[in-house]
Amino acid sequence: MSTVARTVVPILLVSSVLTGCVTTTSTGDAALNQGNWPICSAIGGLAGGGLGAIESSAWAAGGAVAGAVVGGLLCYAQDGDEDGDGVFDRRDRCSGTPENTPVHHNGCPIKEYPAAPKSPEPEPTPAPQSEVIVLSDLGEVLFAFDSADLTEGARARLRDVGGRLQGADVIEIKVQGHTDSVGSDAYNQGLSERRARSVADFLVAQGVPASKLSTEGFGESRPVADNATDTGRAQNRRVEIHVTR
Repeated sequence: MSTVARTVVPILLVSSVLTGCVTTTSTGDAALNQGNWPICSAIGGLAGGGLGAIESSAWAAGGAVAGAVVGGLLCYAQDGDEDGDGVFDRRDRCSGTPENTPVHHNGCPIKEYPAAPKSPEPEPTPAPQSEVIVLSDLGEVLFAFDSADLTEGARARLRDVGGRLQGADVIEIKVQGHTDSVGSDAYNQGLSERRARSVADFLVAQGVPASKLSTEGFGESRPVADNATDTGRAQNRRVEIHVTR
C-alpha cells in the first residue's frame, strides 16, 4: 500500500470514530466541544494508533500522529453549549452565563430594567352641585297683577339672591317661569316666559354675568300645588332659579 494510503486511511477511520462520539460527554453532562480538544486529541491518537496497528507497526505510529491531529481539529470544530444558555460555544461571546438568564443571539445577557413607577391616579373631578332657589307668590307677591313687572318685595328678594350668584364657582343659571291655571294655556305660556326674562334682566343689573344666564317658561304645565285653592295657585305662581356650581 502506498504512503498516501497509509496516512489517509487512519485519518478516515479516526474521523468516523470521533464523529460518532461528539454526542458523548467528557464529564457526563456536557457535549464534547471546542474546550475539550486536548481530550479529543488523546482519543484520536489512541484510536489512530490502534487502528494502524491492525495493519502494521509502521501504520501504528502514523495512525497515532494523524489521529491526534484530526481528533483535536474535529473536536475543536464542534459546537457545544457549555453554559447551557442555548447559544453554541462558537458564537457565545459571554461564557459562563448563569442558568435561566435571558441572552442575546451572541450569548451575552439581556439587560433588564426595572419597571417605571406608575403615575398616581388623578384626583376625580367633583360632580357639579345643583341648587334650586324658588320664589313664589305664597310669601311675597313677585309681579304686578297680570304683568311681568317685579314688585318692590320681589326686587328686595332678588337683590339678596343676586349677591349669591356672582361667585366664580357659578357655572350656569337657568331662570324658569311658572303660572297658575287661571287663563288660557297659550296666554300663561307667554306670561311665564316674560316673567322669567324679567327676573334674569334684574339679576344682570345686579352684576350676575349674562353669559351664565338662560330663561325658559313652562306656563301652567308644571304645578306644585292644587290650582283649586288660593294657596295652591299662589304656590304655582313662581320663578325657579336653577344654579349649577
